[in-house]
Amino acid sequence: MTNPPTDSVRHDLAGARVALGTMYFGTTVPEESARRLLDRYVERGGRLIDTANCYAFWAEGGTGEESERVIGRWLADRGARDDVLLATKVGSRPEPPGASWPEHAEGLAADTVAEQFARSAERLGTDRIDLYFSHIEDPATELAETLEAFDTLVRAGSVGVLGASNTTAAGLAAAREVSEKHGWAAYEVVQQRHTYLPTVPGSDTGAQRLLEPELARYAATHGLLVQGYSPLLGGSYTRPDRPLPPEYRTEANTRRLELLRTTGASLGLSPSQLVLAWMAGSAHPVVPVLGVSTPDQLDEALDALTYELPGALRRDLDEARGSAAADGRM
Repeated sequence: MTNPPTDSVRHDLAGARVALGTMYFGTTVPEESARRLLDRYVERGGRLIDTANCYAFWAEGGTGEESERVIGRWLADRGARDDVLLATKVGSRPEPPGASWPEHAEGLAADTVAEQFARSAERLGTDRIDLYFSHIEDPATELAETLEAFDTLVRAGSVGVLGASNTTAAGLAAAREVSEKHGWAAYEVVQQRHTYLPTVPGSDTGAQRLLEPELARYAATHGLLVQGYSPLLGGSYTRPDRPLPPEYRTEANTRRLELLRTTGASLGLSPSQLVLAWMAGSAHPVVPVLGVSTPDQLDEALDALTYELPGALRRDLDEARGSAAADGRM
């Protein structure tokens, strides 16, 4: 298998408007259903597939290897490896298995990065990962150790582009400074939790880090690609049986949600579709990482990404969201 050069992978990633999130493939989303979603995603022109070496260890019966294994079997059966971009992650898997998390996450020591890359590649049935993420920050390991290990994978042609997930502006800047100092491959993609509704100030989202304005500005200034996971809040925008998570329950968000509903209805869009169009259509887009469980849900989401919001409507939505939209990305 010939590995494409990093510049080619970077170009392909820049052109991806959406990623298919596969967190529950093989656990709460049975393999047969997951395969249908993967087939439909590629049929619709999707390329970027997002997973991790720990999805979904917390699901009943899950070990954290299910998602990568399902994708690997699908790739082998379809012969589709060269048709897709694979993104996976390292650092967040409980070690040892079953240990409390995130206190006992595996971390980002050099030997962990190398070993877990090899295990992910084996499960995925490939010798290359197009986009490899640090899944969470690891304060117990020196940045230089982690970044040199990532650079080794890039120089070997095993990884195309590096990314950081669940980070901060300060953490991302520090990591990129270390990489630049040593002439190593640097983080070029950032993936954070992101949606239209803002959280209650001071909310505890655990290891999941939000796309804060400072981080968004840093990414825009330095030309980093930005991805947002949990964009649809598990169906809370459209399903009456899925109330908003507690950290989003404010009177202001009730008004914002009503605005999404009325505005979406006037455009023939569901509130979820309007959120996706808002995320993906700005001058500094945030690529949605879609978590869906049926082809109909997938089609609805992909249809939304073909809709270009008029400038005046975007400004109205940004104004309603408040100061978090000030940089045009949040």
